[in-house]
Amino acid sequence: MNHVFPRNPKSLPPIAMRGEGVYLYDSTGKQYLDGSGGAAVSCLGHGDADVTSAIKAQLDKLAFAHTGFLSSEPAESLADRLVAHAPAGIDRVYFVSGGSEAVEAAMKLARQYMIEIGQPERSKFIARKQSYHGNTLGALGTGGNMWRRAPFDAVMVSASHIEPCYAYRLREDGESEADYGLRAANALEAELLRLGPENVIGFLAEPVVGATLGAVPAAPGYFTRIREICDHYGILLILDEVMCGMGRTGRLFACEADGVSPDIVTIAKGLGGGYQPIGAMLCQGKIYDAIREGSGFFQHGHTYIGHPVACAAADAVLKKLTEGGMVARAARMGARLEAALRNAFGQHPHIGDIRGRGMFQGLEIVRDRESKDPFAPGLNVAARLKKAAFANGLICYPMGGTIDGQRGDHILLAPPFIITDAQIDELVGKLATSLVEVL
Repeated sequence: MNHVFPRNPKSLPPIAMRGEGVYLYDSTGKQYLDGSGGAAVSCLGHGDADVTSAIKAQLDKLAFAHTGFLSSEPAESLADRLVAHAPAGIDRVYFVSGGSEAVEAAMKLARQYMIEIGQPERSKFIARKQSYHGNTLGALGTGGNMWRRAPFDAVMVSASHIEPCYAYRLREDGESEADYGLRAANALEAELLRLGPENVIGFLAEPVVGATLGAVPAAPGYFTRIREICDHYGILLILDEVMCGMGRTGRLFACEADGVSPDIVTIAKGLGGGYQPIGAMLCQGKIYDAIREGSGFFQHGHTYIGHPVACAAADAVLKKLTEGGMVARAARMGARLEAALRNAFGQHPHIGDIRGRGMFQGLEIVRDRESKDPFAPGLNVAARLKKAAFANGLICYPMGGTIDGQRGDHILLAPPFIITDAQIDELVGKLATSLVEVL
């Protein structure tokens, strides 16, 4: 009997038995190229000996110590390493067990910060449509993924949402990318004025939008203007790098490419590389100081925050990303991946846009390239493509509802940074075969 509650009770998945490099193998021996790193998790691939050795060594010394009583050497080391490479002003790290927890911690810290500095009337968040910030109720309510939100609207505290920075769909004819970026960013100011700036805590956004839009980076100048607006009205800029961070875009922190430093940033997925469940919320020193000098206590916590084994694994991953040169490799191989995608699909009649940064690439599927019209939702293109690719030995991340939560389809690709030229060709070839079968 199978007592696991699967994601889809109507379609039980194969049993994964082992992983090696960019490949996973099921109980029948079938090989799958992990073209999406799971969900942009497996940055170092599967079976990395250095990370597994770090885990084993830590288990021999200390498995668990509750952070209500004790810190640990791996947590201290990992925090130091993160801050050394973090955007300007980021000074403190709060460890959690995953991305949704990181976003919840960021939202609660942002709210408590406003209380600590004597602005308790600030109680609202602004985010963007077609964003995704996690599946817990606070993160889900802040996100703009309507398909995921719909069943739980009645029990969520929701943010208000502005349009995403989505040039492929929203840039007007004759409008430069810079002008579009400025116009898209100014939507934040308009929403602030509608709500009353004195009532708003912060603005939450993904530097490169992942699951919901399919690797959409911001237009030039967008986040520069967003940072100006946040500073002018005294709200916090919270960047969600759970999916796009930790080297995925060819920079350790994705916001580096936009030239801005957030007040709070969340990370997960690639931080542990899949070897342990871990995430983190990082904040500016001024926010930490407000808590320390005020109430002296962050009113938040989970049992497994700062878990020594998880931190040891993440410290080993981060060392390879930075000192080991894997972030630089992600940038280099990301350019190779993008070139291969453009060569194979740049003129494809049903691929409307190819976008992304580094090892974070997306392809938007359309019925017609000229009009950008999507396929009808009832055709379930994304679901069928995921199934076809999987049958062909490729794990990728198709998603429907790209345009508005209902219409549109895209494919997200986020392979391990260790992928080779030959394996990129294999990925593109299997994707091409799958597109033919579905479209």
